Amino acid sequence: MKTARSRVGVVFGSLTPPEELTRGARLAEELGFGELWFSEDCFFTGGLSGLTQMLAATSEIPAGLGLASVMTRHPAILAMELAGLARMHPGRSRAAIGLGNRHWLQQMGLMPERPLTAVTQTFEALRELLAGDSVDRHTVISEFNGIRLEYPPDHPPELWIGAVNSRALAAAGAVADGVLLSVLAGPAYISWAAEQVAAAGVKPPITAFVLAAIDDDPQVARDAVRDAVGFFLQAESESALVGKSAHGTEIRNRIDKLAPGETLVVEDAWIDEFAVAGDAPTVTTRISTLLAAGADSVALWLFPPHHLTEQLTLFATDVLPTIVKH
Repeated sequence: MKTARSRVGVVFGSLTPPEELTRGARLAEELGFGELWFSEDCFFTGGLSGLTQMLAATSEIPAGLGLASVMTRHPAILAMELAGLARMHPGRSRAAIGLGNRHWLQQMGLMPERPLTAVTQTFEALRELLAGDSVDRHTVISEFNGIRLEYPPDHPPELWIGAVNSRALAAAGAVADGVLLSVLAGPAYISWAAEQVAAAGVKPPITAFVLAAIDDDPQVARDAVRDAVGFFLQAESESALVGKSAHGTEIRNRIDKLAPGETLVVEDAWIDEFAVAGDAPTVTTRISTLLAAGADSVALWLFPPHHLTEQLTLFATDVLPTIVKH
């Protein structure tokens, strides 16, 4: 069973320049965080190169790719890369797959006609390939003509699914080793999502990504995540992430009324629901609330990004020990 401390991890990705990733990952492990994730955001840093750096820079902490779009790599190539990492770092790697950001997929002309089918069929093929099986079939997005990995891992990595809405969450819960929830996953959403995940009668572990900042002045912490909260609220305004919130109707109405180029004004109450930002006692309570709502772990996406070392240290010294006792 996970300890409370091990249920808090760190997300790296678009906010971390590639040359700073190894130092940050190593520090997070030294400070006692429970897991690492690398968020592949187009067009910042590649997820597999980021995951490779994190695994190479650390020695014991589990590290995951979260998430890899099923549309941006052929599943056989993704399986080949994941197999190599699993052989090099047995028992430490995991990968979440999903559709990915629709805007980025549309930029590349990669939006599938049947998104959920694309995810579930890719998941099945990846699992078979990583188990050393030969795959020979067509899916809605790929062809497999007798493909088999030459170096499958003795211990396949955990294969997760990243999901947002009801059907995808239920599908993930039925087959995946774990379910990854996007940033903006507040307590009400996590509680609802956990019910959807468990619809098939089982509940794999759930990790929620969380926009996070800590400061003795709660307003400074809120301001550190305000722009990011606003960006994701606009990107996810039609999804359950926003719809399950008590503020959902107001947020959607505000967004609908925005003029072209106008910035969404993000209220403090929205930040308090959709992020973890404040002084140490406040942050501790909010993380505990997310865990109590149904998340098995939370992964902190730390702000401001140019204060990464300071934020890691403050969370490790002022929050993690308190959560252990909570």
